[in-house]
Amino acid sequence: MYRYDSYDQAMVDARVAEFRDQARRRLEGKLTEDQFKPLRLTNGLYLQLHAYMLRVAIPYGTLDSRQMAMLATIADKYDRGYGHFTTRQNIQYNWIKLEDCADALADLATVEMHAIQTSGNCIRNISSDHFAGAAADEVVDPRPYAELMRQWSSFHPEFTYLPRKFKIAVIASEKDRAAMRLHDIGVRIVKRDGEVGAQFYAGGGMGRTPMVAPLIRDFVPIDQFITYAEACLRVYNRYGRRDNKYKARIKILVHELGAAEYIRQVEEEFAHLLSVGVEPPREELARIAEYFALPPFRHPSESWDLEQLQSKVAGDPSFRWDDGFGQWVRQNTHPHKAPGYVSAVISLKPAGGIPGDATSDQMRVVARLAKEYSFDELRVMHTQNLLLPHVRIADLPAVWAALDAAGLGSANMDTIEDIIACPGLDYCSLANARSIPLAQRISERFAQSGRTELVGELKLKISGCINACGHHHAGHIGILGVDKKGKENFQLSLGGSEAEDVSLAKITGPGFDEDGVIAAVETVTEVYLASRTEGERFLDTYRRIGMEPFKEALYG
Repeated sequence: MYRYDSYDQAMVDARVAEFRDQARRRLEGKLTEDQFKPLRLTNGLYLQLHAYMLRVAIPYGTLDSRQMAMLATIADKYDRGYGHFTTRQNIQYNWIKLEDCADALADLATVEMHAIQTSGNCIRNISSDHFAGAAADEVVDPRPYAELMRQWSSFHPEFTYLPRKFKIAVIASEKDRAAMRLHDIGVRIVKRDGEVGAQFYAGGGMGRTPMVAPLIRDFVPIDQFITYAEACLRVYNRYGRRDNKYKARIKILVHELGAAEYIRQVEEEFAHLLSVGVEPPREELARIAEYFALPPFRHPSESWDLEQLQSKVAGDPSFRWDDGFGQWVRQNTHPHKAPGYVSAVISLKPAGGIPGDATSDQMRVVARLAKEYSFDELRVMHTQNLLLPHVRIADLPAVWAALDAAGLGSANMDTIEDIIACPGLDYCSLANARSIPLAQRISERFAQSGRTELVGELKLKISGCINACGHHHAGHIGILGVDKKGKENFQLSLGGSEAEDVSLAKITGPGFDEDGVIAAVETVTEVYLASRTEGERFLDTYRRIGMEPFKEALYG
């Protein structure tokens, strides 16, 4: 993983000192809240319903054990002993005191972390495939390119005050595990005739006007991809709406101009920038790439496969392949590019738990496991879970035993219990409804019914307001909480996907109260189970039979 050089460290340390002075002046009354707001937001500090919330950047979701241990320390010293991992691969602390914030940022800086550009109308944390560097299906590891984009975008003088916040995802496989086409810019690293390049999409996003990003250019040579990204941003910065925040995202610009006209202007800007020479030297990308070299995997002759593991545990009374351990291996491990290894998903979604939350003790357990079993590397997943990217199959029993003892052994990846949910009205000042209790009740209901495994892959996503931080538009089942005459009301949507088969969910009809929407989710799954053919996921069945059978069952 990337390590700071002296310039990186000096930049972050200087920002901590600057913010410390700004916070002091606010506490002394020398700055009003209106004056302080843009300063705190550029340092990831929000003012929510009950307290300040601090969002810490975890670039492309990669961190090591010392950083995870520091996140645990921050939770204990400055919060209430836990943190919340987000869909943008960051972590949020919901109970920060303003007088402590600079100290928290200073502590983070000692392990090469910060909260810069995690808020504000700027380029936010660059996200990526959480299996990057480990996935068997990737063309290359996309993280060096994401890191180059991070360095290019940090403190970029032209893009500090964009019309609206701007989100970029970088992947390198046909399979999309980062919702790439639902970003302002989505980049897929590809190979054409042996040459590495970048495929660009622009104009995606969720919120009150969800849109799927169209293809802008099929291939940009890799030594020009930062220049092309800059061209995309410059056209947006020039013409994006600043008079109406609801129409300020790039998706609105691309829609109103039309993709063809936006492409024409980007290509014109691209040609100009090529003549100016804004691309980082090729040597800089090579320098960054060295930090992402593969770990020293054991020789294949020393490796295990899952069949060998099954044979081993069959004779070990500590583990049974037909109970929790075996189910966790089948559900929560992902194929790896190295023989004898898998990537192991750590679910932050226990039945009845708060999606994405982890206690400080759990963070320390995960940090220890990363150091002992995953080459000291961790990932924050787009799905609000954690990941040990490089685990020997032979080590899975020890890993699962430690996770299970820490309450982290749930075997529910990509099931209806693996719910994405925003903080909702329990924390967020923008929310209209509570997301967390609803997620807890649905996961408990299905866990108790024993139907989770029967239902199979079903991605449920919940947002507490139209801003769609819970990605409900992209859920196989999506739930949006709205305010209806002072009461919480939940709209149900079906058919969304943020994967390579991207689609936007459609509303079924009138909304429900909390009890009603839980019953509606059960009704929808019953229609699916009665209608599916062999091997069909929920999404496949929905696309085959359409909305009407579900509406009939829901509304009669």
